Amino acid sequence: MSILSHQTPETSLPAGARTPLANMFLLSVALSVLLFGLSWWLAGARTVLPVVCFGLGAAVSGVFLLRHWPAHRLGYANALTLGRLALTALMLVPLADPRLTEGATGWLVFCLALFTLTLDGLDGPLARRSGLAGPWGARFDMEVDSIFALLLAGVAWRSGAAGSWVLLLGSLRYLFVFAGWFFPWLDAPLPQRFRRKLVCVVQIGTLVGLLAPIVQPPVSTVAALLALALLAWSFAVDVIWLARRR
Repeated sequence: MSILSHQTPETSLPAGARTPLANMFLLSVALSVLLFGLSWWLAGARTVLPVVCFGLGAAVSGVFLLRHWPAHRLGYANALTLGRLALTALMLVPLADPRLTEGATGWLVFCLALFTLTLDGLDGPLARRSGLAGPWGARFDMEVDSIFALLLAGVAWRSGAAGSWVLLLGSLRYLFVFAGWFFPWLDAPLPQRFRRKLVCVVQIGTLVGLLAPIVQPPVSTVAALLALALLAWSFAVDVIWLARRR
């Protein structure tokens, strides 16, 4: 549940230092072409929905990179996170056509989701190894995790692995942020806790597991309920901590 943590904005990018943004743009173009091909292959027909959504996500990320990224290079970690965003957008294909979650295609969707989850464990070490670890990169990673979880929950629901309530497993973070608009004390910084990272892994890992064609109700329903209960408990712990310090 590391996606619950809050980050402090970094200093603005120095004037004239546009190399990271240019690199991000070129990489986004290349990933868009690859994403179009993968979407066509997966769906069996040309579809631009994943490419358009990825383009919007990359554009928003580029705006925040321009404002908050202090380094003069994009870095392998951020490039990898951008790649994960493209793979995350690919989940829009089975979301739009849940029939793709069945049979051989279903196993392909599962493997793609599992591969995307595996990559999530690499960008952090890459950032630290390159000396480019910082709040913006952590926030970028966090937002991609959030979108990935939401889309996975949508695919799990559309595939019949669980009822519509499974959307909560992918949207609790957004509900928490929304609540912060009405209760500002919920927007206060939280201390780092390993618990959040562990729960986040369980959350997304369970959602990926629900996409495996062999996982069917009632097994999938029980697994999703347990993961949701664990996630709700973790959020409750943080809400109580914040409430006591407002």
